[in-house]
Amino acid sequence: MKPAVTKLTGISHFFAAASYSLGGFKRLLKEAAFRQELLFAAVGLILLLAVGATLGELMIAVMLFLVLFAIEALNTAIEEVIDRISPEISSVGKHAKDLGSFAVLCMLAACGLFVLFTVGKHLLFG
Repeated sequence: MKPAVTKLTGISHFFAAASYSLGGFKRLLKEAAFRQELLFAAVGLILLLAVGATLGELMIAVMLFLVLFAIEALNTAIEEVIDRISPEISSVGKHAKDLGSFAVLCMLAACGLFVLFTVGKHLLFG
């Protein structure tokens, strides 16, 4: 017989959820794409600071990069699930992985366009 699952509440739930998030972050660090995205975010933020971006512009960049990281995490989760339930090559699995990858690409483009636009604006118009 399976033991009953105890539902955590209050501060215990908060710390349990934080530990799950930390575990997800540690798992994501194993992905080369995520490490490259972290580097992209660091370089982008340094560039923005170097050209004198406003606090608002920096906050927008941080939010965009956080969304990128979230989409990368979801893409990795999709890949993990597909690999678990369908280790053989299938068109459904390929489509799911391709769609997750496209979502990451769209967010990379959004981040890159924002950084380029903002850096360009500050370099051209001070």
